[in-house]
Amino acid sequence: MRRYADPVEVRQGPLDSDAQGLGAQSVTEGPQQFLWRGRLWKVRAVVAHWVETGPWWQSVGARAVIGSEDAAGETEASADRGRVLLGDLLSERELWRVEAGRGRVARDGEPDGGGVFDLAFDWAEGRWTLVGCTD
Repeated sequence: MRRYADPVEVRQGPLDSDAQGLGAQSVTEGPQQFLWRGRLWKVRAVVAHWVETGPWWQSVGARAVIGSEDAAGETEASADRGRVLLGDLLSERELWRVEAGRGRVARDGEPDGGGVFDLAFDWAEGRWTLVGCTD
């Protein structure tokens, strides 16, 4: 899978039963389409859906708690230590691994090749990013 950090526009909505693809783990709303590098992609199926927290263990506050020497100076310089740690703990993003295609039909009647894409929604920033692609 190639890694990216490209902003994308995502249209969300109810997922039809064909696009869910998650079996017993039913998802009722998610990405239906996304615009990436000037091309519109239609979601055919949701392969996986999960939530990731930020690397809170690398924060100044967490390093200060475990006694890391490099954090001591940074912690003293920060007047609002609790807020830094709380922000790190609350940082999370929602990821969707989707199978998507351009929506065109090839000459043989089969849909275009498409690919598998990882789309991330950052709750803190309120924006979508394409973070990975396999085609």
